Amino acid sequence: MTSVKEILAQNLKENRRKLGITQPELAERAGMSTQYLAMIEIARKFPTADILERLAAALGINPHELFSVSVSPERAMEQMQQAILDNMEQAMEHALDKAIEKRHVDIHSLSENPRKNNMK
Repeated sequence: MTSVKEILAQNLKENRRKLGITQPELAERAGMSTQYLAMIEIARKFPTADILERLAAALGINPHELFSVSVSPERAMEQMQQAILDNMEQAMEHALDKAIEKRHVDIHSLSENPRKNNMK
């Protein structure tokens, strides 16, 4: 589950990039330090309501939009790709487990029946 800090961080970055501005530029517009903005954008710090309002104003959006969980087409594509990769990884692990299990059964049956081995 995504935390509120992570949602805020993602929305800040996306809105800042849409405007084509850097962290220092946004920090200056919002009257805060670049370091503090960077910490918010990596979900390490959570700003006060006053700072949230200043960030929203600097981005030209309503404050509630900083917490929007709507998924952009790019983010939806990233999530879909990750889900596909996760499913492929699980399928490969399952197939590998089955192959190892079958190989173990084959080896075990050969060791139990040495006469069968000699007949081959």
